[in-house]
Amino acid sequence: MIRFAHEEYLYLLLLIPVVIVLYWFLARARTSALSRFASVNILDRLAESASRVKRIVKFVFFVAAIVLLVVGLANPQIGTRMQEVKQEGVDLFIALDVSLSMKAEDLKPNRLEKAKLEIRNLIDRLTGDRIGLVVFAGEAYTQFPLTTDYSAAKLFLDVVDVDVVPNPGTSIGAAIERALDSFDFEEPSSKVIVIMTDGENTEGNAFDAAEDAAKKGLRLYTVGMGSPTGAPIPIYNSAGQQVDFKRDRGGSVVVTRLDEVSLEKIAAIGDGGYYRGTNTQDELDEIYNSINALQKREFGVKQFTDFEDRFQYFVVAALLLLVIELLISEKRIRWIARWNPLRREEGVQI
Repeated sequence: MIRFAHEEYLYLLLLIPVVIVLYWFLARARTSALSRFASVNILDRLAESASRVKRIVKFVFFVAAIVLLVVGLANPQIGTRMQEVKQEGVDLFIALDVSLSMKAEDLKPNRLEKAKLEIRNLIDRLTGDRIGLVVFAGEAYTQFPLTTDYSAAKLFLDVVDVDVVPNPGTSIGAAIERALDSFDFEEPSSKVIVIMTDGENTEGNAFDAAEDAAKKGLRLYTVGMGSPTGAPIPIYNSAGQQVDFKRDRGGSVVVTRLDEVSLEKIAAIGDGGYYRGTNTQDELDEIYNSINALQKREFGVKQFTDFEDRFQYFVVAALLLLVIELLISEKRIRWIARWNPLRREEGVQI
């Protein structure tokens, strides 16, 4: 397996076409300037010993050396052995509400962004536990399955917004069922679902789904995002300026309220706990401490080990090309020119 330790440096390769275009423009400008100085015949006599082909070859060597240096800077590495690494942990699915009501700003900057921040902090703390993410509104979708690739998990989390689920509404039951379908119940591991929502369930029966999960041995935790008093849902324009609040068909401002009663009941059915989201605390941190006390199972993860650096080969090759480029003279080689049929027939200089 090949990987790059610093793959961000590969973006420098985007400058190579710019260098080639710049070289072409400079060559044209040089030719134009010389043509104003003297006629083509006179210039050919004055520059009889110069080789255009060797000038181009030198430039090709220079560009190739730059490419090799950039690749070396990114430090390509080769994984020489696949090994099963033993880890232990619990299987944790987070069900994140992405309905429009999660844009209310009774939590800062809003309910959804506060929830994403807590999930990101939780991922940073995980050491061996597998985590997955279900996003839900009127329907539920798996954003990413159970994984120990925490970097990839955070990338998938970053793109979550209220438009990732096209169906409006809030179906907590569908989120629980989606997470249930994603667990492997043949594995003897502790399984947990954490539901982060404002609790305004408008679709399906969340309590029936919670009972099904409890029968299969899952623990359910709920985090209430919002306040019981409620808050309006701001509407922003493309410039990021608030222009209004969401209104119902009658023109009244919609106020979305936290339904703590339902979330407490779901957590009680799942033998877990309910936490209300606040601006000052990290509720998932408390849940993680509770999860750590659960029985963890050991599992093997196939990973490449013994990655070896290979940057030195590219750096040496680049330096060698640069040395060759310096040693190549722009003067044409007379004995090659004398026996070059192209020169006689087409006047090409070497």
